[in-house]
Amino acid sequence: MRKALVVGINDYPSAPLNGCINDAIAVASLIESNGDGSPNFGTLLKTDVASKGELRGLISELFKGKNDVALFYFSGHGYTDGNSSYIVTPDFTANDYGVSMDDILKMANDSQATNKVIILDCCYSGAFGSPSIIGGNQAFIGEGVTILTASKKDESSVELCGHGVFTTLLLEALRGGAADITGSITPGSVYSYIDQALGPWEQRPVFKTNISQFLPLRVIRPAVPKEILRKIIKYFPSPDTQLALDPSYEFTNDPTIEHEVKQPYADPSHVEIFKELQKFASVGLVEPVGSDHMYFAAMESKSCKLTALGWHYWRLTNEKRI
Repeated sequence: MRKALVVGINDYPSAPLNGCINDAIAVASLIESNGDGSPNFGTLLKTDVASKGELRGLISELFKGKNDVALFYFSGHGYTDGNSSYIVTPDFTANDYGVSMDDILKMANDSQATNKVIILDCCYSGAFGSPSIIGGNQAFIGEGVTILTASKKDESSVELCGHGVFTTLLLEALRGGAADITGSITPGSVYSYIDQALGPWEQRPVFKTNISQFLPLRVIRPAVPKEILRKIIKYFPSPDTQLALDPSYEFTNDPTIEHEVKQPYADPSHVEIFKELQKFASVGLVEPVGSDHMYFAAMESKSCKLTALGWHYWRLTNEKRI
């Protein structure tokens, strides 16, 4: 069971926002299914939640039960007074700003869900899980909790063109920008994608976690189908194998094609292998030896080998983890 609560609030009486509902709708529609259309999260979308009590009740309900993943996404105002921090609700007052980040963290820590993921696109969101919220000298993030925030604890979060800057990058990451070669998108890869996209003078995302293994937030169609990826250990029996090539691997090296050809001519079985090797090369798993391109490695009877990334996926395949 995977469930998600997605909240966007624009309608603040004295400080309205423009992009938060857009953010929430886009996130909810994306995470409810994987790239192949299969179900992903059972998603509850809530916009312009009116009160602190209503929002706190929704968050409490999210973290109930023994789910595989419970995900909370919020886009709206955030506030900190230096000692406590809050996600702000429209009924805020000078002494009661909304749901405290400390309370949300406690609900996540106490949850029986295996993985608890909190994603906040609001000002000062990096305060979530920090010592200034929970007291003492160290933050306590419970087992299975992952936090991804739009900005540091003393930074604002920016809206641009109808979306938050952070959420725009989050959506790009979830659409596939943060996917690994198998198509998996994890909180760690999402953070890495956003971190690299934002420059040193822009708002800086924050990532905190206490987990032993990431479950994917979303899965897309892999760049190399898994049934082909698993052949990496067939073509390279050991990670330091250099696979010898010759012109028979290149499909254009065929006497029936008007083209300069050389013997040995294209062999259909070799051509099929070479197409798969070129898929590996296109995602950085394999590289030609002594040539700039796989085509020339074949036509010049040279070889190809695994890259450092290729070694990694060779090992995963060899250990039957793919």
